Amino acid sequence: MNIPGLPNFRDLGGHRTSHGTVIAPGALFRSVDLSRLEPAGGEALGALGIRRIIDLRTTVEVEKRPDRLPERMSSRHLDVLADAGAAAGAQVGRIMEDPRRLTEVLGGGAARDRMAATYRDIVSMPSALRSYRELFLGFAGDAGAGGVLFHCTTGKDRTGWAAASLMLLLGVDEDAVTEDYLRTNADLLPAMQPVLDRFAGQGGDPDVLLPVLGVQEEYLRTALDEVEVRFGGIRGYATDGLGLTEQDIDRLAAAVTVDAGSGGGGLR
Repeated sequence: MNIPGLPNFRDLGGHRTSHGTVIAPGALFRSVDLSRLEPAGGEALGALGIRRIIDLRTTVEVEKRPDRLPERMSSRHLDVLADAGAAAGAQVGRIMEDPRRLTEVLGGGAARDRMAATYRDIVSMPSALRSYRELFLGFAGDAGAGGVLFHCTTGKDRTGWAAASLMLLLGVDEDAVTEDYLRTNADLLPAMQPVLDRFAGQGGDPDVLLPVLGVQEEYLRTALDEVEVRFGGIRGYATDGLGLTEQDIDRLAAAVTVDAGSGGGGLR
């Protein structure tokens, strides 16, 4: 789906669950932030029936690069990394400040280690648990409110976990979840080439940025391992971690899935 100003944008609709349903097309969308959304992109979002935006970025990120909200769309801010402190929101912005130094800091596997730590945080950090709870309850809310677009900065980590954990909770096969998660590399990395080029031009090694700017299956596996250790699985993550009731989970499934044979679109 080509939305001007939104690389890594896609509809989660069509993924089959183990309960004879599919995620409804037009219900849930994921993307990068909307700070570069072009007017034509805003019109395209409206045409898709999107009415609500949920922003998973830090306050620092939101203030630095506020979303360009199309008309008739509401927005809600859920700061997943609030408990990580203000430094978390500035992390991406510091990438270009000292490429040589950053090459040293992120080299030798350090970038992957840092990403693994981030994924453990977005599973277990209190602010993350609060934010994902509210996100899922928002998905389960007013079925007549239109489609929901959720995003962070590049739509790959906080957003990637939101999509992956939701799909797993709904009963989507783990292989399909992983495939959707890794699709970010094809959808996002080409748009990040100018960043890599500038980084190289200033003396940095762009190879050390790839683990940070893209996604790897081991990151998702780290998150799932954290879920297993702390909560005993995805259902325990939802109930014990996020504090969702069985009724909440049923409402969520009813709001964002349709019978596999119905071919329905949008929220039911």
